[in-house]
Amino acid sequence: MSLKVVVIGTGFGKQTAAPAFEAVGCEVTVVSPRDETAVRAAIAAPCDLVSIHSPPFMHLQHVQWATEHGRHVLCDKPFGCNAAEAEQMLQLAEKAGVRHFLNFEFRFEPQRQKLKELLDTGAIGTPQHYACSAYMNFGRDRPYGWLCDKNRGGGWIGAYASHVVDALHWMFGEITEVQCLPRIDVPVRQGAGEQQSQQFECTAEDALIAQFRLANGMTATLDTAFAAPVNLAPRIVVLGSEGSLECLPDGSLRLKPVSGDEQVVEGVGGYVIPLAMKAWAAEVCQAIAKAGPLAPDFSDGLRCARILDKMRSPAG
Repeated sequence: MSLKVVVIGTGFGKQTAAPAFEAVGCEVTVVSPRDETAVRAAIAAPCDLVSIHSPPFMHLQHVQWATEHGRHVLCDKPFGCNAAEAEQMLQLAEKAGVRHFLNFEFRFEPQRQKLKELLDTGAIGTPQHYACSAYMNFGRDRPYGWLCDKNRGGGWIGAYASHVVDALHWMFGEITEVQCLPRIDVPVRQGAGEQQSQQFECTAEDALIAQFRLANGMTATLDTAFAAPVNLAPRIVVLGSEGSLECLPDGSLRLKPVSGDEQVVEGVGGYVIPLAMKAWAAEVCQAIAKAGPLAPDFSDGLRCARILDKMRSPAG
């Protein structure tokens, strides 16, 4: 069955989400989130799913319009600007009785799928620590926009740490404690378009260090930046009672057991967002067609949003 999907968003939505839905056979309409008339018209027209990839400060309004028309809805992360908005969106979807999905597409990267499979089968015994580092420089010269403005849901906590928080929930269970040290490495940025000649002060973090404790007793760390001086390969290491697992930049996984020889699991694919988004889009379409359960959904988004609120708080 070919589903009709409305994609709201001209960045990630148009460039990644729309092609993913098209690749799995959907009929896709893309609209700009800032064109209210076009958004309302697209949602009002017959469609099966509204896929929201607008900036986070627009999420609540777009979810409200979608649920008012009884549309199934997928929303990108970060899920609104805070946990209060996330809870409102979950309530809207539940009251409307529609299917709801949260766009944590990283769960569907082949490398991370294989990592979870090995963890679930006890390849390294009981997990004890998860460490993630990711230093990127795509944002070093980025013009000022919502991502740099904390009042519009900007910041690297929502944009990237949300994926790590979801990974911890997905792989290991509930987070019970979190401490976060955010920072702003590029405090002033040039404007874009008509504001190109102006400079703006950034109020949202572009880097952070965070520590987590989970209900099962394990710990986790995250060290990341998007305005680093150079790109460095991302690294994920999981330590367990019987060995370690490491995600390597070429898409392979290195397994080092306490007893036995080191193994390298080859060819599982690496950090490929379009591939992950296509796999996730296929799962969403199948869930809508068969009316079956599927995670991550809005409840996963709310669970993540509550941790992100703590990370943004000075007391967090």
